[in-house]
Amino acid sequence: MATPVEPSNNASVEERLRDLIEKLDAYIELYHGGSVEMVAFDGQTVTLKLGGACLGCPLSPTTLHGWVEGTIKQFFPDLKVQAA
Repeated sequence: MATPVEPSNNASVEERLRDLIEKLDAYIELYHGGSVEMVAFDGQTVTLKLGGACLGCPLSPTTLHGWVEGTIKQFFPDLKVQAA
């Protein structure tokens, strides 16, 4: 499970977001054989792509929009999340 991303005066929103996504990716890879990758970030919207075992999995929309997006929204409530 993701650990809280501590705010830092030196870390940008994008750096903290990347850190959180890396933690989510490690969890998905370890427990499901899949992956999540940040494709783009424009300051308001983060675009993500699932890979590995998530490709073709019927639960991938739930993983992306339910679990991954939900976790991101906990730490970055103003961001929009979309699939690549």
